[in-house]
Formats: sequence, C-alpha cells, structure tokens
Amino acid sequence: MMTLEEAGALLDTLAEELPPEFYRELNGGVLLAAETKTHPEARPGDPLYIMGEYRSGGTLGRQIILYYGSFARVLGDSPPAVWEKDLRATLRHEFTHHVESLAGAKGLIVKDERFMAGYRTRGRTSERER
Repeated sequence: MMTLEEAGALLDTLAEELPPEFYRELNGGVLLAAETKTHPEARPGDPLYIMGEYRSGGTLGRQIILYYGSFARVLGDSPPAVWEKDLRATLRHEFTHHVESLAGAKGLIVKDERFMAGYRTRGRTSERER
C-alpha cells in the first residue's frame, strides 16, 4: 500500500501539472489529510468514501483536501499507477469545483448531485420488481 508520505509526494507532483492560473484565490492550497472520510448518507454495507473536497469561504478561505485514508480503503494494495490515476482524477475534479466557483458556475455540483441521487436509489427495488 502506498504510504501517506508517498501519496503526499505524488500529490505534489500531480499538483505541479496544473497551470498556475488554476491556483488563483486558492489561498488554503492543496492538502492531503490522513483521515478516512465517509459521506453522511453512506449506508451500512455500502460505503461511500469521500476522496476529496473543495472548500470555499469561512476562515480558511478556498482549499482542496484529499483524504489519504479514503484512498487507502478504496485502493488498498493497488499498484502505484492506480493510485496516481485516482489521485490525479480526484485532484482535477476538486480543481474543477474551484474554477467553477470562481466563475459562478455549478455544472460539477449538478453532476455530483445526480451521482448522489443514483446512490440513494441504487439497490432498492419496488414491490413490482420483487
């Protein structure tokens, strides 16, 4: 399994791939937190890990946080290339939230809400389907 330190070094490298303009007003930077974070609506036996989040406003300003513990739970002993792919995808997802926030757009928020709507209904059957 990739260690927290290895994931942090990889995240630094991935963050350097992005143009400096993306960092405008991201005064809280990009952080890798050690914790595992689950979505408040996660169901027992059907975990829904939060891999990263974009925060704006408040005393900490705008920041991107990725959760190492969530990656460790989902990816476990996956090869480094898989960690790299998923860290990159999550970082770019959260940067999209940041850039959209600066532009006043909500396209990715809508997409995330559709994902959650699917999660809420997944696995449930109507009486007619039983």
